[in-house]
Amino acid sequence: MSVDLGSAKVLANDAPPAVLDDCEAIDTRTLSRTLFMRLATLERDSAERTYVRDTLIELNLPLVRYAAARFRSRNEPMEDIVQVGTIGLIKAIDRFDCERGVEFPTFAMPTVVGEIKRFFRDTSWSVRVPRRLQELRLALTKASDELAQKLDRSPTVPELAVCLGVSEEDVVDGLAVGNAYTASSLDSPSPEDDGGEGSLADRLGYEDSALEGVEYRESLKPLLAKLPPRERQIIMLRFFANMTQSQIGEEVGISQMHVSRLLTRTLSQLREGLIAD
Repeated sequence: MSVDLGSAKVLANDAPPAVLDDCEAIDTRTLSRTLFMRLATLERDSAERTYVRDTLIELNLPLVRYAAARFRSRNEPMEDIVQVGTIGLIKAIDRFDCERGVEFPTFAMPTVVGEIKRFFRDTSWSVRVPRRLQELRLALTKASDELAQKLDRSPTVPELAVCLGVSEEDVVDGLAVGNAYTASSLDSPSPEDDGGEGSLADRLGYEDSALEGVEYRESLKPLLAKLPPRERQIIMLRFFANMTQSQIGEEVGISQMHVSRLLTRTLSQLREGLIAD
């Protein structure tokens, strides 16, 4: 049976899915079956085989668009979904055996849909999560629903672990990984804010610059305790009371020059003590 491949391509490119379904001139399934029979007889690297294969892809693109329409509620552009589904269509065409007695749409649809689902599974997570944990999360969701119906309550972690044959630690990880699937904008209203004016960013803490000095202060405490009372007082007045050397001299009863020498010597001792620790 001869086939006008050029006419088939024009039909695939120009006709909408409804026309392809109802077209009396060329039945899509019959034409696809004929093309698959022709494809099986051609050398893999031949130009004619490439042409027949491309025609099959274009002829069955409505199948991809039909499968992609099931995911139109997702946030991904429909063009991207159709592109991913087309990859599944190509895989199905390369694996299809027309001698099995199965219609190509029946054979191809699971592959196309599976490719699209894999795309969402791999790309729609806000945080990159290992495939093992992604699949575990799906299994936990299914097991939770089934156990909830049987037990008339939410299942516990040990019950989920027994049901899936995994450890309780894996169940906890699988449940926690669900938090990585979607992310909320910091500008979105806080769920605890009834007024709706506050945002999640308003609840974030600030960086305390004093934290950087905690380690040094704790290390200095025993060193300061070992200083003579006068030197300790001078250090406190200089760095905690922010007094000048002249003011310290008046407070302690010594000259400003003497205060300077004591500060230099004491700070040197403290620095050596910190280095030694």
